[in-house]
Amino acid sequence: MYTPEQQRAFYDLSKELLEKETHPSREAAEAAMRDLRDVILYHEWRYYVLNDPVVSDYEYDRLFKKLESLEAQFPELIAPDSPTQRVSADLTEDFPSAEHLTPMLSLANSYNAEDLFDFDEQVKKLTLTPAEDDVEYVVEPKFDGGTIALVYENDLLHRAATRGNGIMGEEMTANARVIRSIPLKAAFSKFGFQKVELRGEVLIRKDIFTQVNQKREAEGLPLFANPRNAATGGLRMKDPKETAQRGLEAFVYQLAFAADAEGADQLDRLATHDESIALLGNLGFKVPVEERKVCRGIQEVVDFCNRWQARREDYPYEIDGMVVKVNRRDLQERCGYTSHHPRWAIAYKFQAKQATSRLVNVEYQVGKVGSITPVAKLEPVHLAGVTISSVSLHNEDFIRAKDLRIGDTVLVERAGDVIPYIVKAMAELRTGEERTIGFPRFCPVNDTGNPVELVREEGEAAWRCPVCVCGAQDLQRLIWHVSKDAMDIEGLGKSIVERFFELGWLRSLADVYRLPYDQIEQLEGFGAKSVANLQASIEKAKQNPIHRLLHSLSIHHLGQKISKLLAAEIGHVLDLKNWTLEDYTHIKDVGPVVAENVMAYFQQPGNIRLLEEMESLGVNLRQTDDDRPRAASADAPLAGKSILFTGTLQTMGRKEAQEKAEAAGARNVSAVSSKLDILVAGEAAGSKLKKARELGTVQVLTEEEFLNLIG
Repeated sequence: MYTPEQQRAFYDLSKELLEKETHPSREAAEAAMRDLRDVILYHEWRYYVLNDPVVSDYEYDRLFKKLESLEAQFPELIAPDSPTQRVSADLTEDFPSAEHLTPMLSLANSYNAEDLFDFDEQVKKLTLTPAEDDVEYVVEPKFDGGTIALVYENDLLHRAATRGNGIMGEEMTANARVIRSIPLKAAFSKFGFQKVELRGEVLIRKDIFTQVNQKREAEGLPLFANPRNAATGGLRMKDPKETAQRGLEAFVYQLAFAADAEGADQLDRLATHDESIALLGNLGFKVPVEERKVCRGIQEVVDFCNRWQARREDYPYEIDGMVVKVNRRDLQERCGYTSHHPRWAIAYKFQAKQATSRLVNVEYQVGKVGSITPVAKLEPVHLAGVTISSVSLHNEDFIRAKDLRIGDTVLVERAGDVIPYIVKAMAELRTGEERTIGFPRFCPVNDTGNPVELVREEGEAAWRCPVCVCGAQDLQRLIWHVSKDAMDIEGLGKSIVERFFELGWLRSLADVYRLPYDQIEQLEGFGAKSVANLQASIEKAKQNPIHRLLHSLSIHHLGQKISKLLAAEIGHVLDLKNWTLEDYTHIKDVGPVVAENVMAYFQQPGNIRLLEEMESLGVNLRQTDDDRPRAASADAPLAGKSILFTGTLQTMGRKEAQEKAEAAGARNVSAVSSKLDILVAGEAAGSKLKKARELGTVQVLTEEEFLNLIG
């Protein structure tokens, strides 16, 4: 970023400014403030990016105070990129959503050299690289912190946001500004970039993390579990001043978007990923240097990853692996993307950290669909920054395969450094006092005196309680229904649901929407404001798109993706009462198992009554714009129309026809109903054509008429 000559000049200017004690005129103040801004930014770069300061903390503080003093005298001269403007005086009450300029996809994972060789083979196939030729890769650390997206416009930091769901994140601009390794201004315009989006990771150094926890312990505050939690929590502080005290740093690892003043893409001007990272480093961003390497061929990648795995504990920051990326951008484009991850990058995860403990007991939990999950209770063990005392044993087969016994010494690891996992029992350490774990044959949480025998369906690993008589499943369904991934009702977390359940206020999903707010206000821990916020959150949830509602119903195997596919096909949730198995399985990615489960749910009169009751309480059951696939422009020939193809098409395949229809603004559906606008009938069209004609409201087109209609 700075040449040796510039660095010497800034050092000399720093000394000169420290010695100068004047009360300047406005013109002299403007020049002095400009010099102070420049030298302070230089010293922040030396300290926070290079970790190699050239002035003492005391000298830096004096320079900073001089600038603050001049800005107090001449507030009209304060520049938006001044180091003093990092910390806002305003508190952030909430974090608005921000849409990323490009989607932030996840990475596929690998855990051994064989996975990396398979990845290399796939890259060569996708890029048409001869098998004997080496592909050039860049390898860099997989930082274990909080992901952040930074947008710069006209060289100034414009917005910062968390990763969120990859499309939308939470805006954290005020908090990002106080992280001194994030430049407030960077000269992107020198390269013709007017607007850019960077990806990075916010971290806390291991030694700083220790100091933070020591301070919290002295103040009687709860300790952070690990540096990742401290970093991600620091990003979400409502007061940026508190974020500033957390000691956060940010590494930037990707230039994801770059456009000129006309909005034209400029990324192609950088031929390789490594070139873009070097550019960011020269602009003053903290980027991987010695821990980043351009490798020629996959074997060099494997060797570099192994070296860093051995050095992991000595590295100042928490890393849980290395990221391997195809270096050339043109080859990245040839590789392309799946819906979840780029095909040109992969994460090489380090071996999980392990420890031993003793299995002292097994308890059982019941889930929202009745699945019984055994949970091992361990003697507490500290592992990878957290204390572990409970580990899921998944199911009976897992217990039998591992030959686990109560009293065993077991090897525990954190898979991917996140999820605790029992690797094996130490059979050689058994004393003979260990006891076999007997999996229950009746629901273990049912305390009504009316035992329910567990069932295990063919092809499934879990034992399930088929008929809940104790309310345990009802409670879990309620907890799931209000959760962030379902109806997303803020202020109604697990502990609150459990409390309301004990009080008898929550028994069915409909009860969520008729809570006694006047009585809640009388409870300890609640007040008028918190109750008003809860009520507002519930009223907001009533208007959710129906794909959220479908996902919230705890239908076995019905996940978020299939819920969205179903929501796109129906005008009202209760339309599913009349769907056949064929209606479901005609939708791409909807298999017979989930189809039968959804059918079974909507054939139960009690479930229909529940949904009708929820609708009477104001819960939306009708399709919304958020449930529909994104439409083409309003003037597209089929904008807003629903369309269905049946029979054999002559000039194109079914998939191609659906793509043409979607491009023309139509929404593809899989069944004939009163909501259908157009049916395109090919040869040997059967029952769907007959049903469409009987309805009398559906426009029936031949294949040729359809093609003429879309032009």
